[in-house]
This record gives sequence, structure tokens and C-alpha cells, in this order.
Amino acid sequence: MRVKRLPKDPGPAGWDKLLPRRDPTAPLSEEIDTDWLVIGAGFAGLAAAQRLSQLNPTDRVTILEAVQVASGPAGRNSGFMIDLPHDLTSNDYGGDADRDRAQIRANRHAIAYAHEIAEAAGLGVESFDPCGKVNGAATEKGQAHNASYAAHLASLGEPCETLNATDMRAMTGSDYYRGGLFTPGTVVIQPAAFIQGWAASLVSNRVTLYESSPVTALEPDAGGWRAQTPAGAVRAAKVILAVNGHIASFGVRARALMHVFTYASMTRALTGTEVARLGGQARWGITPADPMGSTVRRVSGPGGARIVIRSRFTYEPSLEVSDAALARVVRTHDAGFAARFPMLRGVEMEHRWGGRLCLTRNGVGLVEEARPGLWTACVQNGLGTVRGILSGLAAAEAASGRVSEITRQVMAEPAPVRLPPEPIATLGARAVLRWNEWRAGREL
Repeated sequence: MRVKRLPKDPGPAGWDKLLPRRDPTAPLSEEIDTDWLVIGAGFAGLAAAQRLSQLNPTDRVTILEAVQVASGPAGRNSGFMIDLPHDLTSNDYGGDADRDRAQIRANRHAIAYAHEIAEAAGLGVESFDPCGKVNGAATEKGQAHNASYAAHLASLGEPCETLNATDMRAMTGSDYYRGGLFTPGTVVIQPAAFIQGWAASLVSNRVTLYESSPVTALEPDAGGWRAQTPAGAVRAAKVILAVNGHIASFGVRARALMHVFTYASMTRALTGTEVARLGGQARWGITPADPMGSTVRRVSGPGGARIVIRSRFTYEPSLEVSDAALARVVRTHDAGFAARFPMLRGVEMEHRWGGRLCLTRNGVGLVEEARPGLWTACVQNGLGTVRGILSGLAAAEAASGRVSEITRQVMAEPAPVRLPPEPIATLGARAVLRWNEWRAGREL
């Protein structure tokens, strides 16, 4: 497997910029041997490495991260660990009842695991907040989506609370939303702080992390595998690939993966006068009632009070998007911010960035033994915080021969459905995204 390219994530992520500067671990600069190699230090990779160290307490685990921890997709998401069904391809996030119940159990398993990580890493409420979330509706159509989702949750026996426009104004300070649907089980995180804290707590005399060490080649070697980096190499008995959509660059299931970028903007820190003018609560998180709409968060902490808005999707099979494309897309953020928060006119966006999602047509992940001794923990379908953790745990358990009920559930998913040939796949995907964003209307 010759890896000829690395994905390009546009713009430094604002979450990382809010954190104090850290000294990254040194890149790999020699040839080493290890028992287990994990490629990727995002949610899936760190979960795999931690579970391997738990199941194999005398083994050495090595993690290779292509960039610096949290500067890739794991530190670029909106920061929602969602326990409930959240199907981005549906109108109201719901799906088949039996599958949704199984997914809820699995998601809560991942969140419980993340809670233990947060405690071990000493993360505060700014980084790991079990506060729930709200599906915000700005239109009658959005209200109808929320009502449909609430009915689905009721059929599953899951609690939720309908909010009216007054409730939404009290929370956000904005008159933009007609209503909302609160669900209590979501944890809202500062993704870069969570990933950096997790990585720091995981590194030990048996778990070694090398940053800025992209794998350029991966090949069988004497009963195991050899991973080449620009300045070194790792020989391991078993490997877990935890690189989400970048797995296509290794030649694995390339014709079954859909590569989508989504985009975010973060304001500068609000002044005290602006905070008073805005009103509302100090921290809150809104996901859109329409899956194609805008996710909006207010964060407070050492970096000050800020608003983050995430919206727009583009289909990019090259795993790259230009800075010019980012500049075009995020104009939507400025318009959405101005419409939601007219009292904050003049507040500039300080950080803008894009991040990669990987999806399959049938909404399944990719946890499998792709080659003897080579396991994958990839494809989270836009839910990387929880499904990334689940796939990492499942790959580690399966590779160790210690399969739990959750692992059996993750690995029981069918194979990803192949995409149509090019250019049909790209033209079709881009047309569907544009159509659905247009239909979202004011939810965007």
C-alpha cells in the first residue's frame, strides 16, 4: 500500500487555537518494533490504543499521527457526543426502531467510555459537559421535523422536551428560532481539548505516540506489517488503521466511500458589553432540526465567550478543498450569524476551517480485518465522536480476540454499498447536497 497523498484540511481549526501552546511529541526518526501499531490519533485511534493497552497489559502500543494531535478531523468537529439516532440522510434523524435502539445502546457505551477518559484526564466542564442539546427549528418545516422526531423518540421510550420561541430566546438570546427539541443525553465537548487531554493521559511506558509522522507505505513483513514514515519505520505484529476516509488512500474500500467536507466559523471573543447585549445562557449547543441546517454553539471559558456556526457540505472525492473554496462557502456563515444575532453586528469571525466526513451509501461503518493482521476502524458517517470511539474499541477487541456484545453489534453491520462509477457518483452527490441545502431554507 503506497500512500501518495495526505488529505488537506483547510484553515486552522478554532478549537485548537483556543488552547495553550503545547509541545508535540517528536516525529518518528528511527526504525522500531512494537506489538501493536495504531495509525491515526483521533477518536477511533485513541480508543483503539487505549483498549489494546487494557486487553494486552504487557504489550507495546505505538500510535502514528500524520499531523499534530487535534489539528486533523478529530479537532475540527462541532463537539457533540450524541446518544440518540442521528441519521444525517433522513429528514428528522430517525430510522428503523430496532436499529435505533441498538444504536442508542452503542452510543451510550461510547459516551460512558468517554466520561471515564475525561475524568482520568482531569477535563473540566468547558471540555466535557453532559448538558444535553437542542434541535433548533427556524421554520414551520423545522418544527414539523422536530415533532416527527419527538414522536419517534416517544415510541422508543426516550425522553425529550419541546421548547417554544420564548424558551429558545432565553437560552440563546436570539429571536431566530421558533422552537426546539431538548434531549438530555448528549455530551458537548471542546473537541481539541478532549483529544489532546486524552492523548496526554494515554501516553505511558507502554503506549508511545509519534506526531507529524504520516505513513507513506504499509506492507506485509515477516508475519506482521511494516509502516514507513518520512524519517522512520515501524514493524508490528498487528495494525489498526484508524484514519477514517483517508483509508481510501491506502486502497481499502475506495469505491464505497463518500468524502464530504463541512465548514465552521468562530467569532472573536465577545466583549462584556456584547455578552450583556446578547443575553442568554453562557454555554449551549444547537443542532439543526433539518440535518442540512446550521449547527450553532456558544462557548465560554479561558478563550472568552464566542459563537461557533457550522454549516454547508461539499463532496470532495480528492480529499482536498482549496482555501478559495472555503472562502466561498463560509459566506453562508456570515449571513446566518447576522440573521441569528443582529445585536452582535460588527463582531468578526476570527477562525474559519473545514473538516472531513466519510460516509457510506447505506450508513454503515468499516470495522473489519481487511488483510491478515490489518484491521480497520473507519467510516463514522458524520458522527465521529461516538462512532469513532465505538469503531476503535471494536477493532481493538476483535484484533485481540476479546469480542464484547457491542463489538459484535458494530461488526454485524453489512458491507458498504459500492458507489456508482465516476463521474456519476460526484455529479449525483453534489446535486443532492445542493438540493437538500436549498430545501433547508432558513434552517441553513
